[in-house]
Amino acid sequence: MNWLDLYEQARASGEAAAGYYNRNVAVRTAEGMVNVRIPLDAADSMDVRLWTEQDVLGCIRPYVSQAPELRHSSSDPCFQVHHFIDGRVLDSFSPRGSAVPPHVIGDVVAVMDQLVRIPQEKAPGLPADWPDSGDVGGFGRRLAKLTQQVYDTHRDVYAEIFEDFGIPAEPLAVLESQWDGLTSRPFAVLHSDLHRKNMIVSGGLTWFLDWELALWGDPLYELGIHFHKMDYPVDQRSEVLRRWREGLPEASTTGPPSDLDLYLAHERIKSAIVDTVRYSKQLVGADRSMRDHLTDRLARKLNAARPVWDAAPDMTRERVAQTLAPWVERQSWTP
Repeated sequence: MNWLDLYEQARASGEAAAGYYNRNVAVRTAEGMVNVRIPLDAADSMDVRLWTEQDVLGCIRPYVSQAPELRHSSSDPCFQVHHFIDGRVLDSFSPRGSAVPPHVIGDVVAVMDQLVRIPQEKAPGLPADWPDSGDVGGFGRRLAKLTQQVYDTHRDVYAEIFEDFGIPAEPLAVLESQWDGLTSRPFAVLHSDLHRKNMIVSGGLTWFLDWELALWGDPLYELGIHFHKMDYPVDQRSEVLRRWREGLPEASTTGPPSDLDLYLAHERIKSAIVDTVRYSKQLVGADRSMRDHLTDRLARKLNAARPVWDAAPDMTRERVAQTLAPWVERQSWTP
């Protein structure tokens, strides 16, 4: 197979599914469909990046049953080719906040269990300064440090917006004293981005995509970021938690509910900052329907974070739109 030809076909295609870091293009070959995955130019880095996705896919292949198979990767030009999974993205028929098909819960817990069973020696290498396994406080501070860096990077441009939204200049300070109180748990490979747009349902099974944010860290963080991004109905959230505690090794699930609450608080803060930046950029050139959709979503994310800072969750779509309007107008103006 001529991989470079596949890459050029994908680059020229007007049909792609794009996240924040990659374009995914389905390309037909003589051997069947494949997914060509191309990094987006100048994507804002808003997440901890530890490994390359191709290294992660190679690591997890003997252990994780429902992840894409890596067919080819190239560093120049930069792209990957994955086997194509023919199915429906979970978000397309079960959007955030709604109940998921029952089998999805079982599949989610199963992939979390498969990941915690990967030995450290089989995972890609770690930086010398990465927290040791079990140093959960160090891991939490690593997450918080990146979130603060995202804030600092955009502080000058978004200063007035952050202030109006009630985002403090040191947004992570409220959590600092709590990291050392976390229970020690052995580290594991984490997907770190298990949400509805990264799941494809096919033939009664859930396939898990987009492994570029995989980490070596606390298994409870996997559950925390999953809960934050899925926004399950209460009964399904409880079901996931119960099955997670019953299905994973006891060492991976030990600890009080406050440990999970701390990770959720971090994700709410991170989302308030990151999505203020991302959504404001998406508002430039958006039509009325998309503007309403984005400002409503951002209001909800801000309201989820504000109690962490002891502020009332009183942001409205109208207030968000009013605050962002001058910034959006400046970006839309061309001389």
